[in-house]
Amino acid sequence: MSVRGIGVDICRVERIAASLERFGDRMRRRLFTPDELAYCERHKDPLPHLAARFAAKEAASKALGTGMSGGVGWTQIEVLQPGGRVPELRLTGVALERFQAIGADRSHLTLSHDGGLAVACVVLEGQDR
Repeated sequence: MSVRGIGVDICRVERIAASLERFGDRMRRRLFTPDELAYCERHKDPLPHLAARFAAKEAASKALGTGMSGGVGWTQIEVLQPGGRVPELRLTGVALERFQAIGADRSHLTLSHDGGLAVACVVLEGQDR
């Protein structure tokens, strides 16, 4: 296996809180999938979890080499955390096409939030050619 892409992002929780307060449900639906929202809203304070997912989407788009452009959309990069275990990425649409085009077949994601900050790191791997 070799690394096909790597990305990292950090996000202030306050930034996400202010944006969601200003733009409300429209922004929630634009940035997050229904499953991501359901997971985050189960927590006493969903904002750090939402900020971590925002950072993960940014980190993943960097690892893909596109950023949030070229047809890659926010909800095409989804953070799954089944049973509260290790987070995983689910890619769809153009994000999945790009993942496959760079020869990736496996992703790794780590999330953390503390002190008003959320951070995510994504590594994409693929078989050696």
